[in-house]
Amino acid sequence: MSARADTLWRLQPMHPLHLDAVLDIEHRAYPFPWSRGVFEDCLRVGYSCWVANDSIGRILGYGVMTMAVGEAHLLNICVDPAQQRRGLACYLLDHLIDIARHAGTEHLFLEVRGSNTPAIRLYERYGFAQVGLRRDYYPAADGREDARVMALQMVPLR
Repeated sequence: MSARADTLWRLQPMHPLHLDAVLDIEHRAYPFPWSRGVFEDCLRVGYSCWVANDSIGRILGYGVMTMAVGEAHLLNICVDPAQQRRGLACYLLDHLIDIARHAGTEHLFLEVRGSNTPAIRLYERYGFAQVGLRRDYYPAADGREDARVMALQMVPLR
């Protein structure tokens, strides 16, 4: 995490009061967005849910991850389309990886659309490797789209 990133953004746990802003980003970023109910369920069951704010408190992105039995699963990481390509996804991903590592997880898994080349490249830069394929996982304009299942083997803290 760079000092520059720390002066641009601030992370905080997601709260129900954040959901209007989160849903606004979700609907602008994805053709098939999560519903408010999905985010509410993630908060209710205690998933690791974070928002990234700018210096005046506007939410610019968020991440949702679950952890259990030595594994973490990145469920959603999203940056406001107007803020993309500035390093915020890396800032969020660094934070979520740190949380998973401190929890003692051995692997961090995620699914990504096969057509989402920028996200795939980002995950590969972090060391994620494809470990599987989920056929017809995501809704798509012309039917369904496969998801790449990717995993990062976590380096234990010493």
